[in-house]
Amino acid sequence: LPVDGTYPSGTAAYEKRNISELVAEWDPDLCIQCGNCSFVCPHSVIRSTYYEESLLAGAPPEFRSAPLDARGLPDTRFTLQVYVEDCTGCELCVQACPVSAPADPARKAINLAAREPLVAAERDNVAFFETLPVADRSRVDFGTVRGTQFLQPLFEFSGACAGCGETPYIKLLSQLFGDRLMVANATGCSSIYGGNLPTTPWTANADGRGPAWSNSLFEDNAEFGLGFRLAADRHADLARSRLIQLRDVIGAELADDILAAPQLRESELRAQHDRISELKRRLHDLGQADRLAIDLRSVVDHLLRRSVWIVGGDGWAYDIGSGGLDHVLASGRDVNVLVLDTEVYSNTGGQSSKSTPLGAVAKFASAGKTMPKKDLALQAIAYGYVYVARVAMGADPQQTLRAFREAEAYDGPSLVIAYSHCIAHGIEMRDGLSQQYRAVASGYWPLVRYDPMLRTAGRNPFMLDSPRPRIGLTDYTQRELRYRSLSNTDPAEAERLGGLAQEAVNQRWDTYEEMATRGAHQFPADARRES
Repeated sequence: LPVDGTYPSGTAAYEKRNISELVAEWDPDLCIQCGNCSFVCPHSVIRSTYYEESLLAGAPPEFRSAPLDARGLPDTRFTLQVYVEDCTGCELCVQACPVSAPADPARKAINLAAREPLVAAERDNVAFFETLPVADRSRVDFGTVRGTQFLQPLFEFSGACAGCGETPYIKLLSQLFGDRLMVANATGCSSIYGGNLPTTPWTANADGRGPAWSNSLFEDNAEFGLGFRLAADRHADLARSRLIQLRDVIGAELADDILAAPQLRESELRAQHDRISELKRRLHDLGQADRLAIDLRSVVDHLLRRSVWIVGGDGWAYDIGSGGLDHVLASGRDVNVLVLDTEVYSNTGGQSSKSTPLGAVAKFASAGKTMPKKDLALQAIAYGYVYVARVAMGADPQQTLRAFREAEAYDGPSLVIAYSHCIAHGIEMRDGLSQQYRAVASGYWPLVRYDPMLRTAGRNPFMLDSPRPRIGLTDYTQRELRYRSLSNTDPAEAERLGGLAQEAVNQRWDTYEEMATRGAHQFPADARRES
């Protein structure tokens, strides 16, 4: 390991834990290539790619493929490859698969099968799969779940629990924002499975570039991430300044193109990446004599827009780091916050947080929590200039994807609160996605997006993305031990708190529904953009 405190990335790939006797197995004859299975896979063991049929020459005899289901790409094959030695057998992929065999409804396009008979052949299949070309990011549809399956995850094979509800969101970050991603990670589960020395699931692409990741303390992660933003902006300012000074030496056309380049769409980012590569070549030709060129070389990569994400759990965001989080959101700077909300201190043993819901049992709330969950989304919305989203990929993966992309594209602070089912909830982890669906269907976890840009355009910025509650709250809560255990120890108190919790759900839904009907000018304006 290097003596400077860094350590090699992508080392979790070498572990090959083989911890599950049952692993995912793909059925190409049933598959509709929707991407749902790879989208929800907590350990990034399900990968998809498309390629020219001629590349199958020399493939192992048991390598599976199917014609790509897409217009305009004849003679193109599709493969969904399972890394069976890294699969934990959590079954989330099976639960997410929308396809059943007509003759056998229990059989899906992806199923669990015994690992041992598959391992030898799948080692060869994985080795061949990794020789196939990675999809060109500028040609992938980032706007659909189906498209994201072709984006290489740069977060893979972590040591998180089988069926973890947090890691699919982190994996999605790495897919969408790639080597532009900078992550400030609060202490908690995500810092443990994200940086458990000497291995780490954070990895690099074929060019050897990947996300920058670092772990801070519980109490200062938001400020730590704000430092990422301030440093990146300062480096970008210096790079632009030096490029302007060297404009005539470098070439006016190239310099002007770099300085004026839009950097929102992936095609635009790819074009900027290519311009920067050409700039590096020209800087190299200048040699070491020009001090302005030396300065520019040191920060040239910052001419490509950085994507700064501050990541942590509810123990950080709702409790220990809440003051810092509020300070950073109030700064107005372009940072993105992802809260992996398990509603409990998962990593330290299941203590209650301000996110723990009314009536749930946790450590320090063994008789049932008598205070309601803090509405972090409404607090952030009150600023008026913060992009806010509440998501649950088990209920609506497309809304999750849209919220992540909108948050990152927004020029200002954003907050994404992600429902993360957890083993601490007392559930069968294979049912995690179903519980996410029930949380939304009961009205407990309304899916919302608040986009200040809509307010600036004269439209209602508050979007309620989930329909009215269609099941009772108990249809959701009584499937989890954290609620049921109180019914066993104190049935009367459980009934009382359950009734109050249902009232709270109804009240919050009424508030959100009213907000969704308001006019634009009933929300605070963003004074940075509106005169």
